[in-house]
Amino acid sequence: MLDYLRTLLTARRTTSEERGASAVEYGLLIAGIAAVIVVAVVALGPVIKGAFTSTCTQMTSACVASGSCA
Repeated sequence: MLDYLRTLLTARRTTSEERGASAVEYGLLIAGIAAVIVVAVVALGPVIKGAFTSTCTQMTSACVASGSCA
């Protein structure tokens, strides 16, 4: 009977430890995804800013050339 209880408690402890390990793994996965997003934003930021600036300049030029912005 004691062997059964010992086995049961060991199994529960192992399950609890595995849940903790899974939580750490998910945390590392989320941190990795966040790092990739930050790198992408930093790398693409100037390109996107340039595209918006170019579009704004072209729209302003067209508005001034036509004499009406409506």
